[in-house]
Amino acid sequence: MTSIRHEIVIDASPAHIWEVLRDVGAVHERLLPGRVVGTRLEGDQRFLTFPDGHVVRELIVAIDDDARYLAYSVVEGARPALDHHHASFEVRPEGDTAGRLIWTTNVLPHTRAAEIRIRVEHGAREMKQAIEGGGRGPRHPPRQGAPGWA
Repeated sequence: MTSIRHEIVIDASPAHIWEVLRDVGAVHERLLPGRVVGTRLEGDQRFLTFPDGHVVRELIVAIDDDARYLAYSVVEGARPALDHHHASFEVRPEGDTAGRLIWTTNVLPHTRAAEIRIRVEHGAREMKQAIEGGGRGPRHPPRQGAPGWA
């Protein structure tokens, strides 16, 4: 298995960065607008729709507000096709006015690592741009106590 770790400093408070990441039902509006055109939640599953109509099904594994940690796994629709995918986000303070987003992705087969690394790096830059741009306020109420959510 290959583990890809990417860190990026975002010019926003850690609280704001976490608020956007944790709003798991609004990826298309707050985190990756344009890259994702629709987000649907069903229990602990999230369905992301892309501009070409492709849908990726993810399992939200954990959301820990105290640690500012979110873990998820792509279970169907990964492009490129993967045998295994598990990823997590952590948000940490970076100085007085910024936050550090840490995105760790574990994938199989390891032969896909170079392509996945490029996608993670590009995605992190898009997230940074969206978060620094302010985005809209929370659209979905915080999800607590749902199965599979910490």
